[in-house]
Amino acid sequence: MGTGPLWDLVVVGAGPAGAAAALAALHERPDARVLLLDRADFPRDKSCGDGVAPHVLAVLEQLGAHDVADGLRRDHSPVTRLQLALGALEVERPMRRPALVVPRVVLDARLVDAAVAAGAVLLRHRVRHVEAGRDQVVLDGSVRGRVVVAADGARSPVRRVLGVPLPGLNALGLRGYAPTPAHRVGRQVIRFGEERQPSYAWSFDRGDGWSNVGYGEVLSDRQTAPTHALMVGRLESLLPGSTAGAHSWRGHHLPLSTMRSGREQPDGRVLFVGDAAGLVNPLTGEGIYYAVATGALAGRLAVGDSRGGRPGVGAARLATGDREAPGAEYRRALRRLLRTNLASTAGAAALASKPSVLCAGLRAASAEQSVFDDLVELGLGRGRLTLGLLAGLARNLAAG
Repeated sequence: MGTGPLWDLVVVGAGPAGAAAALAALHERPDARVLLLDRADFPRDKSCGDGVAPHVLAVLEQLGAHDVADGLRRDHSPVTRLQLALGALEVERPMRRPALVVPRVVLDARLVDAAVAAGAVLLRHRVRHVEAGRDQVVLDGSVRGRVVVAADGARSPVRRVLGVPLPGLNALGLRGYAPTPAHRVGRQVIRFGEERQPSYAWSFDRGDGWSNVGYGEVLSDRQTAPTHALMVGRLESLLPGSTAGAHSWRGHHLPLSTMRSGREQPDGRVLFVGDAAGLVNPLTGEGIYYAVATGALAGRLAVGDSRGGRPGVGAARLATGDREAPGAEYRRALRRLLRTNLASTAGAAALASKPSVLCAGLRAASAEQSVFDDLVELGLGRGRLTLGLLAGLARNLAAG
């Protein structure tokens, strides 16, 4: 199987999930042989809302990428306020921890540079064939890895070639960049749709005179998929003036997570992370935190121990040809990391699909900062449905 050098880890896709996997592997074992593959040269653009939650920076710092985290904080203005709206109902409050809005053309390039500086080898390569064996994985007949991390996005070629299913709903988003109007400076604005449900439009101030603007909706059999023109029209209807002077429109699919996400991870030597694992928050469409968190988990496990306490143990286990390592171990670790969050976001998304419940949630967030904070945490990080959030929701549902 293959004639090229045997890498300890081959990462397919050099976005935030793939770069985090490479950084984690090299942080765990600086002598690990890590190959990072991507079909594009960097810097390159990606369709995304560009929101970088503080949780993302915390993961990067745990991987030793302090320079990246500090540089993002230095070069990008913090966004301190979040506005949520549905029809005439609107709530705006400060976020407990400010977020950043960083174009992916910037974020991804910095993460890739950090991974290369740590020792990863970056190669432009489009993967078309995957042969997963007992002791190694061979890509395109020549690239050999003890473990492969598939970080190749929502339409993962690795997943498709291996025939690994990805259950759950999908959403479609459209992103552009537009001048920031004065009344949206320093804000992340989300306005939920009333005509095509579930859906929302957004405007996230980058802090440099421009905003990331867009519209997204969950795809279903009940209605036809939205066209580019419809999505731009819905964005302008929900957030008037947001499309004036806009450019760089890009669409993207989002595989929304469910409470069962991660259970389809196979036992072998290919680990799926981020969008390729179907890990996109069904409430907000946020995926960067899931990307770096699962990439970091997979990278550590690939060359060491999933608990991070015994460097080299995982690699030694792999050399024995154990079929359960690392896929089954990664699956269990992934569930430990995200089980409560995935159940909470799936439940919250189901509730929020009903306009009456969504309105009650917005009223509860308007009445109590703690409820607002719990909602933000649920949408951006590893939050959960707290008793306070559920109690606030119940009170406002009862009040009508």
